[in-house]
Amino acid sequence: MAVVAPTQPFEHLVLDFLAYLEFERGLSRNTLEAYRSDLLQLGAHLQRANADALEIGHAELAEFVASLAAGDGDRPPVAPATLQRKVACLRSFYRHLRRQDLLAEDPTVHLKAPRQVRKLPHVLSREEVARLLEQPRGTEPAPLRDRALLEVMYACGLRASEATGLDVGDVDLEEGILRARGKGSKERLVPVGSTAGHALGVYLQRGRPRLAGDRLEAKLFLNHRGAGLTRQGLYKIVQRHARAAGLASKMSPHTLRHTFATHLLAGGCDLRSLQEMLGHADIATTQLYTHLSADRLKDAYFDAHPRARTG
Repeated sequence: MAVVAPTQPFEHLVLDFLAYLEFERGLSRNTLEAYRSDLLQLGAHLQRANADALEIGHAELAEFVASLAAGDGDRPPVAPATLQRKVACLRSFYRHLRRQDLLAEDPTVHLKAPRQVRKLPHVLSREEVARLLEQPRGTEPAPLRDRALLEVMYACGLRASEATGLDVGDVDLEEGILRARGKGSKERLVPVGSTAGHALGVYLQRGRPRLAGDRLEAKLFLNHRGAGLTRQGLYKIVQRHARAAGLASKMSPHTLRHTFATHLLAGGCDLRSLQEMLGHADIATTQLYTHLSADRLKDAYFDAHPRARTG
């Protein structure tokens, strides 16, 4: 492949690309870290092959992707979903190089990853949700925070990063609404139900002030030191209460988001409204939950109808 500019160190190309993603595209820290890791993996491959990022062609990149899919003696095969992300990273990286006039052609135009079979996420039943939400007990700050946190995640379908990213000013209990910042720093307004709103009000009045102490902290959910709760801290909270409810094998913070979506659809919510509440850019992502709802309807039918099963 012809290079229309002098070859540059791979590290400089990566840093320039990540800066573009952060400051012009507004991608999240987690996405940036994932892309950085993917490109470092490409850099290691280029070094082993004694190749240059600005000279490598489609065939070499396809070979790199195939090696990731196959794995080797020291590395297991990359999961289909992760491989899709890595290919998306390569495409974005080389499109950026092309826009910078560092390449005459984009070698990723026809680059593909193996087709991904989407697995339906696990969803809690209403009874399981009730068991989980009943676990944080007591009037101490920690259980008040945990109850409010779990209620809000189920009531609003928040991602873990959205829940930990909430500021006190993002919640309007009088209007029953909160402002969530999703992927790419996109903001959306999500209704807060009365039960979650009550739990939040109790936490704000009796729990959060004791956690904050003299510390001035904008974040809504705080840890025992008065700082904003991290995603790791949130995961530990969810897992602790899931174990107490006998749901540990079924639970992650994202399970509450899946459950929120499925229960809303089962209750008659339309796809467009659900798409807006979840913050999905593509309604095809939201449509995944129609399959979940259909499966749950079939389960309910076969469990309830006296002539649904024979034998």
